[in-house]
Amino acid sequence: AAAMSLTAISSTPSGGRSSGDGGLNLGYSRTIPGLLKIGQLLSLLVAFLCVRLARGWPNWYAFQFFEVVLLWFLVAFLIFFLMHLCRLQVKMPCINWPLAEFFHYSVGSVLIFIASIIAAVKCGAVSSLVVASVFGLIATFLMVVNLWTSYSVACGPAADVMTRQGVSLLPV
Repeated sequence: AAAMSLTAISSTPSGGRSSGDGGLNLGYSRTIPGLLKIGQLLSLLVAFLCVRLARGWPNWYAFQFFEVVLLWFLVAFLIFFLMHLCRLQVKMPCINWPLAEFFHYSVGSVLIFIASIIAAVKCGAVSSLVVASVFGLIATFLMVVNLWTSYSVACGPAADVMTRQGVSLLPV
């Protein structure tokens, strides 16, 4: 039942606009996947800024790795968010967007989790670095929730029935 309500929310853009009209899909930012992406972007941005503005890193290599991982996935998830807002997945059907997103979220959740744990261990009681590692863990949690909800919607038991009925299972 939860997957069906998620599908109904994520497949219907607000404002009654069709998915092929070429305009912005601002209704996506109010769906569960859209809100998860916004939360991920904000938590990654806060973590990145906390590391960037910290004075006196106790371990240079650990926080440089943390910073690079955060920045890479911040940019990647921003691209995916903008892709959904501008409906680029409809304009570029040659790319398997759900698979690309699944891959990035899988790799991102593992790498950001590892980087956050390393940052938490190596922070040396510098408060901004502690906050950065906490926000990295929050971003990891949001990514795992996004993976779980996307996978359960696209591959769950209701997927076969809903696909046969012509219902779109992925956010448009």
